[in-house]
Amino acid sequence: MSDMKRVLAVILAGGASERLSILAAERAKPAVPFGGKYRIIDFTLSNCCNSGIYNVAILTQFNPRSLIQHVGVGRPWDMDRERGGIVLLQPFLSRSGRNWYKGTADAVYQNMYFIVDQRVDEIMILSADHIYSMRYDQMLDSHRNRHADVTVAVYEVPQEDTGRFGIITLDHNGRIVNFEEKPKAAKSRLASMGIYIFNKKVLIDALEEMAKEDKGHDFGIDILPNLIGKADVYGFRFHGYWRDVGTVEAYWQANMDLIVDLPELNLYNPENEVRTVFHGYPPVKLGPKAQTSRALICNGAIVNGTVIDSIISQKVFIEEDAVIRNSIIFEDSTIGRGSIVDKSIIDKQVWVSRGSRIGSGEDFTPNKDEPTHLNTGITIVGKGARIPPDCTIGRNCKIETWVEASDFLSKEIASGETIKAKSPRRYQI
Repeated sequence: MSDMKRVLAVILAGGASERLSILAAERAKPAVPFGGKYRIIDFTLSNCCNSGIYNVAILTQFNPRSLIQHVGVGRPWDMDRERGGIVLLQPFLSRSGRNWYKGTADAVYQNMYFIVDQRVDEIMILSADHIYSMRYDQMLDSHRNRHADVTVAVYEVPQEDTGRFGIITLDHNGRIVNFEEKPKAAKSRLASMGIYIFNKKVLIDALEEMAKEDKGHDFGIDILPNLIGKADVYGFRFHGYWRDVGTVEAYWQANMDLIVDLPELNLYNPENEVRTVFHGYPPVKLGPKAQTSRALICNGAIVNGTVIDSIISQKVFIEEDAVIRNSIIFEDSTIGRGSIVDKSIIDKQVWVSRGSRIGSGEDFTPNKDEPTHLNTGITIVGKGARIPPDCTIGRNCKIETWVEASDFLSKEIASGETIKAKSPRRYQI
């Protein structure tokens, strides 16, 4: 393992995510639950821990409360240390003109005072909203061996997906010769993973120049293209599992990837353990009529019904004759007797009353409020919602957070519809 004491990891964790719909309505995207017991940010933090990086700054902004509460002092990732450890940095107003972050690079620039004070040689910029397991020390070895100024992690994506990413072209030595942000006709299939290693001075100079010109504020769009040709910028090929879970469909699919017979992302490898906050819940309890097949069921769950191809989080209660298929149920939710949940995502503290059907029928009309985000048949029920008895909810529906049973004007909710709370909660008790 390389000397990682001279490295500062800066994790960008401030993003709002409209594409994740109501899953990110009351929490930052990195704090969205994943895989039954984790949060999305756990994967980046665990990668740091497994790579020996214990000097970490997390930049927060949008709805940070649950993220800050989850990270705490960093104990699950061995980062509660006197030297180094985790530091949480928030945007703030001051007489020097600081304000909300305008982009990924601006977020780092506004915390330049912190970076300058660090006794490190390299700054690693990381995103907190991807699912992957990676040894950053191997990337750092490549960076140092090549005497690079900047190294960018790249991942080969299918040709049809190149328009979603920043696409990088490498020469025969691995040097980056071209960078295009979401091109219509890509010259390469190597996508930037949003993981960068900068030599400290190179990063500071690039951010100072960006601030002086005040034209752009993003690493992928502004900083990197400007450095190509001026500095030694190399690519580092990553060959493991990596998913950008920026859409409802991608998020749902990445969860489903965990329940196949031999998942690409191996959660059971002790050398690359994914760490999270430990809760001392009791073991899973399966009732006399419980049936399960290809499922992840977390501690504290009680299953008296049927679970097929689904992920059941901690403290979920599934009553008798309830059926869960192709779905994700978040923590502390209850699925009532005789209910059917199909290809749906049920957020925390949801109560699904007896006899209800969620994700019903063959009508795949896109959601009228969010046609570009909810159009693949997945229905989402927001945090704290209450579904009335014997209610049928179609595909691509959105039941917003803290909806009460009285907010339903009909027991039949057609595909593509949205149910909103008549009196939205302004705070959580």
